Amino acid sequence: MTQSTKTVTRRYGAARHLQDEASMAAYLEAAMEGGDPRLIAVALGAIARAKGMTEVARAVGLSRESLYRALSEDGNPELGTILKVVHALGMRLRPVVE
Repeated sequence: MTQSTKTVTRRYGAARHLQDEASMAAYLEAAMEGGDPRLIAVALGAIARAKGMTEVARAVGLSRESLYRALSEDGNPELGTILKVVHALGMRLRPVVE
């Protein structure tokens, strides 16, 4: 008789792996290279969670729940919100000529 073992899975959370400024910047840069606005918003959300969503939301001037929604897969944040989040994260967006 064989025993079956159950595999426990959980959703992947990028925020757990973003432990320093360099990894956060690299993650955002990779998201931006794809050009998908949703992916960029989700990356910003993961970085905000890694830094502390409550503090980021406070700096942006939104409730924590509103910021979670805006930076989710289904969110559609305005450019102004994106810029405020980037600033609150201590980052800058810079144009690069290729």
